[in-house]
Amino acid sequence: MRSIFITIISICVALTACADLFAQDRENVEQVGRCLNQWHNAKDVFVVGDLAYVATGLSGLQIVNVSDPENPGVIGFWDYNCFALGITVSGNYAYIAGSLSGLQIVNISDPENPEWVGEYDTPGWALGVTVSGDYAYIANDYYGLQIVNISDPENPNGVGQYDTQGDVLDVTVSGDYAYVADFDAGLQIVNISDPERPEWVGEYDTPGNAYGISVSGDYAYIADGWDGGLQIVNISDPETPNGVGYYDTPGTTYGITVSGDYAYIADGSGGLQIVNISAPENPEWVGEYDTPGYAYGITVSGDYAYIADGSDGGLQIVNISDPENPNRVGYYDTPGIARGVALSEDGLIYVANRTNMGIYHFTDPADVDDETNYFAAEFNLFAAYPNPFNSTTTITFGLGKPAPTRLVLYDLSGRQVRTLVEGNQQAGIHISILSATDLPSGLYFVRLEAAEYIATRKVMLIR
Repeated sequence: MRSIFITIISICVALTACADLFAQDRENVEQVGRCLNQWHNAKDVFVVGDLAYVATGLSGLQIVNVSDPENPGVIGFWDYNCFALGITVSGNYAYIAGSLSGLQIVNISDPENPEWVGEYDTPGWALGVTVSGDYAYIANDYYGLQIVNISDPENPNGVGQYDTQGDVLDVTVSGDYAYVADFDAGLQIVNISDPERPEWVGEYDTPGNAYGISVSGDYAYIADGWDGGLQIVNISDPETPNGVGYYDTPGTTYGITVSGDYAYIADGSGGLQIVNISAPENPEWVGEYDTPGYAYGITVSGDYAYIADGSDGGLQIVNISDPENPNRVGYYDTPGIARGVALSEDGLIYVANRTNMGIYHFTDPADVDDETNYFAAEFNLFAAYPNPFNSTTTITFGLGKPAPTRLVLYDLSGRQVRTLVEGNQQAGIHISILSATDLPSGLYFVRLEAAEYIATRKVMLIR
């Protein structure tokens, strides 16, 4: 196995970093925290509760505490002998697709002290991993599908493999079958009812290069790259998969999310493409949003599509409640290359952004009136944005109920220099713009007093 040694210095910051770094273009999206670092390449993120597990290339596994999203911090990491490209978490273990290092297994029961417990040296590049029951299914590039028994994580045991015709980039497990995105060999279907004797049962040779796959019911939806777009394959009989429909997207299809009657496609230069798949034999294009960057990844939740849009587009948020008329309702121009996006149960958005992992909160303007929205369940003084700042900054606070309110700015000596808000305020989220063009550079304090709630935040003015 190839050994890789690297020294990592992780620097976790929230909104109190240098002003030029955080002066990002945005709309209706608030960055609430970021873990900025010397990670090699943050490509994949998996969120469980208050922890985010990030696959970061040469920097291996990084574990970030996001219980306070405004101040995310690396609390543990494991970076020996691994080029982490993909990750999944199951129980007390993180399973890492470690490229030339194969499958790496790390005990995360104590996130502050993650402990390597086992590995399986796959013959090729481990690009992705899916866990189902006692088995890990590894997308192993030109060495096909690898199946590893992980019932004893300290002694993972390779029990089966199927050497596909192409290069395995993605694998989805459903029932007794593994559905494999096999690049230039299209869709490969392997019976895994006996993992020790995986048996090829069928294939569908897509016209393009299969990058990813999503299975829903009797159909497989394949992200088939530049030449193939969206391919829809009937897999009700896995031994005779049958291509029943397709949509030739204008860009390069990298990822697909299926929700209800629609397929939402991350289409590279083609941005977001939306296809009605209620009749899989006749998929019908219904809408698109031409993102400013290059759409690599997509996650759908409720009425919104969250798109990882590369270096030029960052995080794009599109309202898809009317799929025929998708419209962007928010964006954040992240500072790296947005490649992966995940959502937590509390609605925060996590973006694997190559040089960092960003944490974002989105507020749809349609859900907000002038003074109130329904995100304010309690009193809170949020971090100012941007911070540090050189002329103006936005200060946001939440009131859990109507209350007499004072929002005041103090200098380092404790002298009151500005009253921003004073008087009775309604419950909800409130925004105050601090203009400091007449103030000298230095450290200031914003103090919120509302009912019995008192909180203070630091802001730094830099000329």
